[in-house]
Amino acid sequence: MSTQNTGDSVPLSTPKRNNNNNSDSDSDVNNEHLIGNVQRVAIVPPNYEGKPKKGHLIFDASFECGNLGRVDYVNDNEYDLFIRPDTCGPRFRSWFLFTVENVKADQRVIFHIVNFSKAKSLYRDGMTPLVKSTSRKRWQRLPTRNVFYYRCPDHRKNYVMSFTFCFDREDDVYQFAYSFPYTYTKLQNYLDNIEQRQLDYVQRRPLVYSVQKRRLDLLTIANPALLSKGQRKKVVIITARVHPGETPSSYVCQGFIEFLISDNPIAQLLRDNIVFYIVPMLNPDGVFLGNQRCSLLGFDLNRVWNDPSHWAHPEIYGIKTHIMKLNEDADIELDFFIDIHAHSTMMNGFMYGNVYEDANRFEKHNFFPRLLSRNAEDFSINNTAFNRDAMKAGTGRRTLGGCLQESTHCYTLEVSFFSYQTSSNSQSIPYTEDLYQLLGRNLARTFLDYYKSINYISWSPSCSMMPRLKEDRIRSRLSRQSPNISNVNQDEAFLNGETFNLNVGEMLYSETPNDNELE
Repeated sequence: MSTQNTGDSVPLSTPKRNNNNNSDSDSDVNNEHLIGNVQRVAIVPPNYEGKPKKGHLIFDASFECGNLGRVDYVNDNEYDLFIRPDTCGPRFRSWFLFTVENVKADQRVIFHIVNFSKAKSLYRDGMTPLVKSTSRKRWQRLPTRNVFYYRCPDHRKNYVMSFTFCFDREDDVYQFAYSFPYTYTKLQNYLDNIEQRQLDYVQRRPLVYSVQKRRLDLLTIANPALLSKGQRKKVVIITARVHPGETPSSYVCQGFIEFLISDNPIAQLLRDNIVFYIVPMLNPDGVFLGNQRCSLLGFDLNRVWNDPSHWAHPEIYGIKTHIMKLNEDADIELDFFIDIHAHSTMMNGFMYGNVYEDANRFEKHNFFPRLLSRNAEDFSINNTAFNRDAMKAGTGRRTLGGCLQESTHCYTLEVSFFSYQTSSNSQSIPYTEDLYQLLGRNLARTFLDYYKSINYISWSPSCSMMPRLKEDRIRSRLSRQSPNISNVNQDEAFLNGETFNLNVGEMLYSETPNDNELE
């Protein structure tokens, strides 16, 4: 791609589409122009000279989490866009985040993202990119009718996602994204704000530092009395964002944290009885760089749990060392490890769990997902799967499930990049940042249901602690229950002082094959 500097320091580019059928995604990845992100490059017609005019689009991805490796001019209204592959990981090309400016009012364009690394995608099922602009700060999904996902003969029949867009405000800078961005800086600001509140039941410390010296934050949320030496305690560990492009996991994790540190009486009860350790971002370098799956050095950190290196995978080495110390502590019962991900080909929230030869252990392992399905209308029992695939032996779920206490439940919690369906409504409901956080809050609530069901926590709140639910809300929640589970409403049971118990026999799964993408 030829460039030259113009008077306003905007590189000028006039590349043309390569219509040679020998070009494909692999050759695009090896192209020298995909080493880094575009940096305020103006795309102009061939043989154009001089300063870019209004309507000569200027693309930029040289910012935190940005990803756009190259832009090819096709015609005045059409552009080929190339995702920059993960650093040291050319196989992975899905995440994109870039800005466009210097537009004309009512300028219509077609963008083709031509080098996705996956054939399967929720773009086949109605998912669309997100857009916001300077004057409209909230992310919006593009209309489904404006987005097309298809095999393209110009790129050896690889899959291409094309979308049409009309710029309406000349002074706006427009931003396009694969999903709702959640940056390392956003997390640091969020945790700084929590720290400034000086809550005695929240502790924050850097567990380790990444290769590029970014913090791997560890939050401890519990009543301080629980943390004293010699105090018997139950522990839950939550991690997220081991794959940097799976941004919904960060919103789910934030919703979980928000609920636990709130004044909600359920949160207070959980803090008084359970110690929660939370690592909100397991791959801070990959997040900062705008990678999809890999760390700075090109490692999929969810494949190295078996034997993490302290220098190559310091994040996994640090958290695994912490977990193993907890596992060896005689005062600690390590009950749960849940790693939060996002899924690019399936709807809803769902879980991956482990398979055990011990039938009793396997039955108990099936229990928690059923409880979560009672609280979260977007959580799918049908999508939940239990397996022991060899290809997933290095994941956190599989590794820890094989080396921790037998009473420890290890899961991967997945949430769709796009939408969910309820049992009572066949229409898909697109996820928003708020809905992702709601899943996190419902995950937190489910721990109370679990510990009540095993008679570890007993609680009969008064009406002054929790307002009685309106009848229509009660009916709505009851209507969402699985037909295999008796209709017991937790909040109503709490208010009436009832004990919340479920028959474990209603919670059984058989081992399920997994034909979906890697977790």
